Amino acid sequence: MTQRHSGFNPAKPASSVGWMYVLPSVMVLGVVGLIPLITVVNYSVFEIFTLESRFWVAAEWYKTLVTSSRFWASFGRSSLFSLLVLSIQIPLGIALALSIPKRRLWAGLSLAVLSLPLLVPWNMIPALWLSLLNADTGILGQLLTHYGWPVAWKDYTALTWIVILAMDTWHWTSLVVILSYSALSTIPAPYYQAAAIDGARPWQVFRHIQLPKLLHVLLMAVLLRFMDSFMIYTEAFPINAGGPNDASLFLAIDLGEEIKAFNYGPSAARSVLYFLIVLTVAWLFVKARAGLDDPQAGRV
Repeated sequence: MTQRHSGFNPAKPASSVGWMYVLPSVMVLGVVGLIPLITVVNYSVFEIFTLESRFWVAAEWYKTLVTSSRFWASFGRSSLFSLLVLSIQIPLGIALALSIPKRRLWAGLSLAVLSLPLLVPWNMIPALWLSLLNADTGILGQLLTHYGWPVAWKDYTALTWIVILAMDTWHWTSLVVILSYSALSTIPAPYYQAAAIDGARPWQVFRHIQLPKLLHVLLMAVLLRFMDSFMIYTEAFPINAGGPNDASLFLAIDLGEEIKAFNYGPSAARSVLYFLIVLTVAWLFVKARAGLDDPQAGRV
């Protein structure tokens, strides 16, 4: 009797089958991501008067950017803002995750309440905060006026930064909380029981039991928060439009001003440099995460 063989061969790698599953997504990403990227790179080497009138300038726009004090000032502001965001939101998110009740009902309610800011659309965040800070109708504005705090925060650099940082922290700390809580919930109870028997203090429990579990998700949280805060535009621009005196002129806002001025060549070059910065940081985070699992693989 002839033995029939199925088409499945265990010794044959299933990579071709896997590629068939992800091919539609790759095609969509190619259309919505790769083609615009190629277009922007193409624009960055031309002086564009109109879409039909273009002149080749090679790397002129890149040379202008890397020698521009305005570009590096914007880069410094964006980097400082991201550093402040991470130094505030990561510890705060971990602290909130640790304070969530252990009982499932209360834990679920706490996570649901903490997640509410994430449901607010980006373009509504500044409108909400501007209404809260209004001296006549806003709760925060009236409270500040009552205690003699300056409500004209748009005239002060420090106050403008505080408002933007507070707004971003209110909106995104919940993401860190959710990621941290998901990691903490995977720690087996016997670990805590053994620590209690040994008389471990809360800091020792965090250092030796909880933090190792948090490292992977914290790297992901840091990467997500860096990429979003470094590219902040929608939330920051309505607050003070880069003011006062360019004190909150971040890279994305400066790029937006170039586009609105129809400087397509310089804005395209700026976008490419912007993309390379974010891509480099993302690659470093990927290498760092690989190093947690395999120290040899994580070496750059």
